[in-house]
Amino acid sequence: MSKQFRAELLLFVSTFIWGSTFVFVKGSLEEASPLFFIALRFWIATVVLYIILFRSFPSLTRQTIISGTILGILVYLGFATQTVGMQYTTASKSAFFTGLLVVFTPLFQLLLEKRLPKLGNAVGIVLAAIGLYLLTSPEGSEFNVGDALTLICAFLFGWYIVYLDIVSQNANRHHLIFVQFLICSVIGTIACFLFEKPYIVFTDEIIFALVYLTLFSNLGAMWIQNLVQGDTTPTRAAVIFTLEPVIAATFAYFVRNEILGTAGIIGAGIIVTGLLVSEFSGVIPGLNRSFGKRE
Repeated sequence: MSKQFRAELLLFVSTFIWGSTFVFVKGSLEEASPLFFIALRFWIATVVLYIILFRSFPSLTRQTIISGTILGILVYLGFATQTVGMQYTTASKSAFFTGLLVVFTPLFQLLLEKRLPKLGNAVGIVLAAIGLYLLTSPEGSEFNVGDALTLICAFLFGWYIVYLDIVSQNANRHHLIFVQFLICSVIGTIACFLFEKPYIVFTDEIIFALVYLTLFSNLGAMWIQNLVQGDTTPTRAAVIFTLEPVIAATFAYFVRNEILGTAGIIGAGIIVTGLLVSEFSGVIPGLNRSFGKRE
């Protein structure tokens, strides 16, 4: 198993976890204010990670603190805009707009790394975007503030994916994720007191959601992403992440009885096709050259 294939397999595991968390986040918004809930998640993750890593902190470098701070700001703003946006838009439209990170990622890759994606990656992106649209079917409603916030979320996550690819090459990746969690916790605490009236009702459901989201989404999926994403390209990682709404829709069907529909099933199939085209772009004749360049 190659290093890149292993990384992409683990990123798929992360994507599966993120897809499964959608139903828990949606339910938690009924029992807690969004910004306070985000801050609480990151504080729990920060404390757990501190207990695991504190003996290694003497080797924490200034550059890692700077890079982790920038990543932490991007992560927090992405989580905040997505979670708050969910209060004003439908779940399907939120999933579609968040999935547009697959479009923003190669743009940031071009701007920040001056790296052109392969033609197969570009085809995969187009297929994934079409599939996301069909999967979520965001039709018949006007563009609203929730949609705008979620679109900003996709923009921020696309930026995050590319910047993580750049800084993770020369940093202690465990330290990098800890700094991100700490920054998210601090900013989240300040933001929830500035922009909302914090509240939470500790029901069995929200306690389970906190434990699940902290252990699996924060400490599990985000840790995996930070450790292995640098072993593949940002564009390929972004295409893998487009599977999230497919997984989220599956969980929503079984947990919340939400129906995917014919268009959704077709969209899911197109997303998988886009993923396979991007994944095997290096060996598919005609698609293994850099986009915009001739062999």
